[in-house]
Amino acid sequence: GIAENINLKYTDSGRVTANLISPKMLDFTNRDFPYNEFPEGIALDIFDDENKKSVVVANYAIIYNETNLIDLQGNVIITTNDKRVLKTEQLFYDQKREWLFTNKPVTFISETDIIHGNGFDSNSKFTNAEVLEVTGNVTVED
Repeated sequence: GIAENINLKYTDSGRVTANLISPKMLDFTNRDFPYNEFPEGIALDIFDDENKKSVVVANYAIIYNETNLIDLQGNVIITTNDKRVLKTEQLFYDQKREWLFTNKPVTFISETDIIHGNGFDSNSKFTNAEVLEVTGNVTVED
């Protein structure tokens, strides 16, 4: 199936938890290994329990239904509600474990630092974000 100009809202107990916007979605859920593809990119707003918004954008996305893995590609940018920013060319999100990861070069911008590296691991709330093979400057408290 093909869906165009989608604006999908996810709710939990009547509260909007996420809003997915995309120009086109291709539905391959009738296949042996089902997936949904977003060839023209996505914009995803995610709302936490306090209704604070984080934003995910990517030029391309594919969601593998059986493995609960999301593959974001091309100019992937995540901006958290506290203004931290992650930029990379590819990022995977494991929905079951609520885990983000990549082995591609990344830039992670926090309130005090701009960190470059070759990989990233974090839970979905960024409470234990780790840039791998760091190449940028990091502020260290004494």
